[in-house]
Parts: sequence; C-alpha cells; structure tokens
Amino acid sequence: MKNRRQVLQAAAIAGGLPLLESACTSLPTTKVSANGATPLRVAVLDDYTRVAASVADWSVLNGRASVDFYHDHIFHEPALVRRLAPYDIIVIERYRTPFPASLLLKLPKLKLLVSTTGGSDHIDLAQAKKQSITICTTGTGTNLGNVGELTFGLLIDLARRTPWHNADMHAGKWQIRPTSTLWGKTLGLIGLGRVGSQMVQFAKPFNLKTVAWSTNLKDEQAKAAGTTRVELKDLLTQSDFVSIHYVLSDRSRGLIGAEHFAQMKPSAYFLNTSRGPIVREKDLIEALQQKRIAGAALDVFEREPVDPNNPLCRMDNVILTPHIGYPTVELITAEYRDAVEDIVAYLNGKPIRVLARGADSET
Repeated sequence: MKNRRQVLQAAAIAGGLPLLESACTSLPTTKVSANGATPLRVAVLDDYTRVAASVADWSVLNGRASVDFYHDHIFHEPALVRRLAPYDIIVIERYRTPFPASLLLKLPKLKLLVSTTGGSDHIDLAQAKKQSITICTTGTGTNLGNVGELTFGLLIDLARRTPWHNADMHAGKWQIRPTSTLWGKTLGLIGLGRVGSQMVQFAKPFNLKTVAWSTNLKDEQAKAAGTTRVELKDLLTQSDFVSIHYVLSDRSRGLIGAEHFAQMKPSAYFLNTSRGPIVREKDLIEALQQKRIAGAALDVFEREPVDPNNPLCRMDNVILTPHIGYPTVELITAEYRDAVEDIVAYLNGKPIRVLARGADSET
C-alpha cells in the first residue's frame, strides 16, 4: 500500500509538477532594508499548484519583506502555529486555512492577513481586531464562469462516461460500455444563485430541462432565471442529474443526506462543485457503494485536501477533481497581483481593501 507521500509524488509527476522535495519555496531578499531595518516575513499558504510566485511581481517587496510559499496544507493547529509563528504577514488562499481565535492568539507577530476572498467566515474578526491585525482582501478576479464551466463539463462526462472510456482506451480496450445523451433529460439545481442560473443557460442548447429548489426560492425568481421552482422531493425524484449550487452556512451544513439519495432515481447522477460539508459525505459514500444512484462527480469534500484513503478515491462510479472549480490561472493571477498590492499599500501605511482593522491601524 502506498503511503500519502508516494501518492502525492506520483500525482505531481503525472501533472508535470516539481517533485515534493520541499513543502516551501522562498524568494531571495536582502537581509537589511534600505533604511536599515530587518525585512518583514511573508508566508503564502496552500499554494498547491506552485504558481503564486510566478503570477505576480513579488520583487517589489525586495528589501522590505522576504516571501515563503507553502505548497502543502497543515490540518493540526499546533503544527500550524509552529510554521506561522515567525511571520508578520500571511496570505491565505480563500477558505483553505481558517484563522479562528485559538490560532490568532498564538501568532503575536502577525500584523497583516491578506485573504483572497471577500468573505470572512474563516477568520475570527473580533480576535483580529483585539490583536490590531489588519485584514485585507483581494478583488474578485475573472471568475464569472469558472464553477459553472467545470460543473457542466463534469455533467457531460458523467453522461458520456468520458473518463471511463479514456481509461479503457489507455488499457487497450474498445467500446466496452454504453453512453447516454443529455437530450430530453432533467437537471435538478439545488440552489439558483449566480452559478445555478448559469447552469440553466448552459443546459438550453442541449435540450436539457431544468428545475430548481432552495429554501427561499420564489416561483417568479425561478421563472426569471429561465427555469421552474419545485419542491426538493420533486426535484430529487424527477431529475436525471442533481447538482448542488448552495452557499455553505450553519443552515445548509449537512443539507443533503441519506434520505435524499433514497429519493433519487437509481439511474441518476449527483454533482457537487459548491462546498463539501453541504452533503453528508458518509451518506453519499453509502449511496454510491450500494448503487442507489448511478454515480457522482465531486469537486469539493468534507475535508480538503482529501485523504487518499477516502473510499471515494477507490470507487469506479465517481469522477473526482481537487476543488478546481474556481482557481483558474486567470483568477489566481488576479488574486496574487492584488495580494502583492495589498502588502505594498500596508507597508506604505495606507492599507487598501480592508475587511477589518486593528485598533491602531487607521494610518
């Protein structure tokens, strides 16, 4: 049985990435700044694809700050504290590493936290304010179609069974399984926000009927988006594909579970490119193992990065992608360019895109 490191090494080789000899890449900097002060230290976290250093001009920080890019993820807080304790500035990629009060309290050197999302559920803002930590965000970037494009691509892959046919061909096999068309089928959308509404538009050229449900969705809202509101039970029983497009909150956590998979057609497919905790993963695994539904395509999971020993990684009726719905090259480039801009503005005493200010950070 391969261990986790061997699995990750193999994945890196297959993807054309550098081997995981080090979890960190550092940019060189002078040891003393122009005014004689020791440069601040910057940590960029969860840079899984190793692109953060190349998509933005971090050299503008030369002499003012040194930068370390971390390509792995630390789950356990004590180990995370050991890594982050030396840093004055930390750049976090969306929600990958949360910053609760318990973590912030153990980072007395932290002065600036740059988050590549405008959301704040992953940061204890009250504690940050107590410690006079300035929190800045980045712009939205080019992400209008990111998640919708991936989701609809996965939907087509499920219907035409593209990944399985690809694997068959690489194994020297020819046409050993059937495929299905989207024409005339029904797509059920749980959530009809920006991405859900895009899915309605993507479905139309394929003559794929759509229905939608969310807790507060009104008939007129669904009609304006080009679809029909139905009750959740009706959506599950009618749909050939069920796709999640819901915001994660205390109310939506664990929203979909065993009772809902039991209502779906045995021939139906389930997709989640929204947030993993919206679905009770254990219930989904059981539904897939017992063939209560035909299969699934998942880009998000209860715990990320996914443990290679997760049963989902061994199933032959599941397409898995590593939470790639939003982080396109275009979006990541915009995020890290803004992150550098945030750091420079802070160092100049005029922070921008401030989400929460420390008590003495008004200058």
